[in-house]
Amino acid sequence: MYKERVKNYEINQRRDYLSMPKRLLFIFCGALLVAIALQLFLMKNNVIDGGIVGISIILSHRTSIEVGFFLLLLNTPFFCLGYSYLGKRFILLSLFAILILSFCTHLLEPFSSLTQNPLIVIFFGGGLLGLGVGTVIRFGGSLDGTEVLAILLSGRSSFTIGQIVMFFNFFIFSSAIFIFGLKEAVFSLATFFVAYKTIDFSIK
Repeated sequence: MYKERVKNYEINQRRDYLSMPKRLLFIFCGALLVAIALQLFLMKNNVIDGGIVGISIILSHRTSIEVGFFLLLLNTPFFCLGYSYLGKRFILLSLFAILILSFCTHLLEPFSSLTQNPLIVIFFGGGLLGLGVGTVIRFGGSLDGTEVLAILLSGRSSFTIGQIVMFFNFFIFSSAIFIFGLKEAVFSLATFFVAYKTIDFSIK
């Protein structure tokens, strides 16, 4: 799955028929959907995503600092690291997406969760999350620095991009058990599965 996503990154860089303003508009919409999923469905129900988003949610929970701050702080170094390898357009679009995500999560912070029903949180929240991430990827960007790091590390090791990302996520979801509880960690895994299935569908 992750190999296919990397191919999409490369293909999207060659879609010159799509103007930059249109790319930015779609990426803005994708990042907004992710912010809605995080603030109005997942975070306030102690449900996390994988990657930098999951780490940011955990740190926000532990420090009471807004999640948008950690999203920007933790993601930016990874994209700067991958600048020469992944291309200028990809990095700039990704940084734009992260800025929009951080800003929108800040705006939505005061709002309470729309539901506490776990099935709605998992399927609707996970679906919105996956659709948003998939839209950002489809139009040439990314929202998670761990994927950039995985791309870079895979070229220097025998591990695949998917194996490296899942290695990171294993520790993130394991941490969720101790921080939020076993039930919330299971809900997080289910949401993660729904989100990534939606991503695969949305970038085809």
